[in-house]
Amino acid sequence: MTTLEIGRPTAPAPTPTQPSAGRGAGVRWGAVGRPVLRVVRSAVVVWIPVVLLSTFITFGLGALTDTNPAAQVLGETATPADIDRMNHYFGLDRPFLVQYFSWLGHALTGDFGRSYYTTLPVSDSITQALPVNVSITIVALLLGILFGGALGVGAALSGGGWFDRGVTVLCSAASTVPPFVIGIGIGIGIGIGLIVLFSVTLPVLPSGGYVPIDQDFGQWLRFAILPALALSVDVAVAIARQLRTSLVGELRENYVVGAEVRGLTRRRVVFGHALRNASGPAVTVLGYYVPQVIGAMVVAEAVFNLPGLGKLSLDAAAKGDIPVIQGVLVTMIGLVVLSNLLVNAALLRLTPHAKRREQ
Repeated sequence: MTTLEIGRPTAPAPTPTQPSAGRGAGVRWGAVGRPVLRVVRSAVVVWIPVVLLSTFITFGLGALTDTNPAAQVLGETATPADIDRMNHYFGLDRPFLVQYFSWLGHALTGDFGRSYYTTLPVSDSITQALPVNVSITIVALLLGILFGGALGVGAALSGGGWFDRGVTVLCSAASTVPPFVIGIGIGIGIGIGLIVLFSVTLPVLPSGGYVPIDQDFGQWLRFAILPALALSVDVAVAIARQLRTSLVGELRENYVVGAEVRGLTRRRVVFGHALRNASGPAVTVLGYYVPQVIGAMVVAEAVFNLPGLGKLSLDAAAKGDIPVIQGVLVTMIGLVVLSNLLVNAALLRLTPHAKRREQ
């Protein structure tokens, strides 16, 4: 029995309702999507000055060269009038800042100008070479995550056994080597070793070359597996070291002991709870190594004869084709920025404590 208060209308009691599918989806998106968008937005704000500064330096290096591109393209028989006409065609007779902002505006739309020698659009050459770098880099990162994750989890679960000691010794030895030695020396050494093993001793994989993935996936994979393996070693070692350390710490937390006491299996506790919480440092170090893998692709292209951005830039540097070099550098910068944004979003999605900090 209820008592009515005079002079004040009564509202009907709310009836319990089940949340609709759309409302539940909205709640889930609000809990996950908004923090991710905030991280992406803050990362974009940070990366905008980086992109502007790097593109300014990239364009400035081309402008600081002593050679006259027009005179170099036309040859020794060119007259001053021919050189002036060529400079006007490429816009080299304008002030430096006017050239830079004009080039930057076109570059943001994917237009990097034309080659000094072929007069073909630079974006066409980059479009042909970019899939080589992107596809092999993705395969290398996936292999590094797979092998590094297996080594890190196995070492943590081994708990001081022979497998744990072996992984620890391997990671400790690799951490003492300077990064450029690992990226170049080990990349070349492992690449040549893989060629000797799988192309000469066991002729099951080609030693070099490339087939586009849209033409023949099987052949593309056969050409991509060796350079991807060579590039994945450093990533796998770094992930194994970070994942082993963080997972050992997570397995000692109270919630893990409590879950096992309540009857949850060891496998479910490790792979359902502890591994996700321990993946933060490994994902962070993955973001650090993505630019290194992209840069190491230049070495892999030389060893495995790949027609990627590295070969394109080296050929352009030998001829002094500045627009091609600038276009390749800007593309590399874009790949690094995009990979870091993806890693930040993945880190926030995998680590609940990071998401709580953003809320």
